[in-house]
Amino acid sequence: MNESIIYDKSLAFAQRIVRVYKVLAGERKEYVMSKQLLRSGTSIGANVSEAIYAQSRPDFIHKMSIALKEAHETEYWLKLLNSGEYFIDKEYISLEADIKEIIKILITIVKTAKANDSEQQTVDCY
Repeated sequence: MNESIIYDKSLAFAQRIVRVYKVLAGERKEYVMSKQLLRSGTSIGANVSEAIYAQSRPDFIHKMSIALKEAHETEYWLKLLNSGEYFIDKEYISLEADIKEIIKILITIVKTAKANDSEQQTVDCY
């Protein structure tokens, strides 16, 4: 696979989320929200991986858009868990910074892909 910043970052984030889940469920005895965090936090990278091998530009945009939605959901669960005092400040600040960076990258990817797609459609009309 070619180097992909979003692939690498989403994989590293998913690995981190798995470790966070183990702590939340094991040591901190939080099962419901942590399971949601695990699901959405690991889904980001899975959708990015699918997008890399998309069958078409619309498929790529769709998969990256789903990854973006999962990233926003993950951000929500992190905020909720933090407000419930399941994180120490240092943990939350670091996780929040990572998810915000992933969201920014995904927004850029989706916007660029959509712009390129509409440009391609305009060229095809001539």
